[in-house]
Amino acid sequence: MIKADTMKIFDDKDNELPPGKTGELVVKGPTIMKGYWDMPEETASALRNGWLHTGDVGYMDEDGYFYITDRKKDIIIRGGENVSPREVEEVLLEIPQIADAGVIGIRDEVYGEEIKAYCVLRKDELISTEDILAYCRQKLPGYKVPKAVQIIDALPKNLLGKLLRAELRKLEEQQG
Repeated sequence: MIKADTMKIFDDKDNELPPGKTGELVVKGPTIMKGYWDMPEETASALRNGWLHTGDVGYMDEDGYFYITDRKKDIIIRGGENVSPREVEEVLLEIPQIADAGVIGIRDEVYGEEIKAYCVLRKDELISTEDILAYCRQKLPGYKVPKAVQIIDALPKNLLGKLLRAELRKLEEQQG
């Protein structure tokens, strides 16, 4: 059994958030690491006031169950608004023609970051990027709608099938 004070959700200023509010998952206890080997800056960033900041974004429900929704480093900050790539991907996957989707933030001079979606279509299916964007406009607030959609053959994934966002970022850099 986990004690109530060994896992919490914090905001960006290390304040505890109430149930239902999204923030970073933090943990503490006797089995938590003491630090990163020969990396004092990373250790100081991850271990603050006795809490290990996991880098996972999520929330706790009213019954005390925790839900991880994303990774902090993957959150897209568009014009000061936080956008979860996973939330946009879930909407994209509602489209019957789309088999898989990956979303990343791309540089933008006005908003800091914009949203780009990479979509893999189901075999023998077709859909235009304009139709994908139109669907997103119906389902998402305007600031969460991708600026661009690119159809690709396959998303980069690890051996466990997890999306490799860093590889999508490299692909974006190569395309210029």
